[in-house]
Amino acid sequence: MFAQPFSIPAILIAILSLPLIVGLIPRNRVYGVRTPNTLSTDERWYRANRFGGCALVLASAVYLAVAVLVPHAPPPNDSLAVWLLHVAAFLGPLIAGLVATRRYARAA
Repeated sequence: MFAQPFSIPAILIAILSLPLIVGLIPRNRVYGVRTPNTLSTDERWYRANRFGGCALVLASAVYLAVAVLVPHAPPPNDSLAVWLLHVAAFLGPLIAGLVATRRYARAA
């Protein structure tokens, strides 16, 4: 599974999201969902970061499921279609999760 193109970034994103979900990261300007709205109160900060962390873990899980179900072969047996599927499976859920988190943070 680690030979798949985006496995390590997906695993790192999931691991870095866990402290956000658990609420271990206090308000700061470096790590987490940082908007003027979320930085205004602790309640908004933790709520938005819990949502964002869950969205990122879910996005990573979607890609890792694709990586297991549709393995990408190394050259010379590689396929552009399979590689594009991996790109879409990595970026699609990641972007959707970030957009949903941004909307949630604005409303929080």
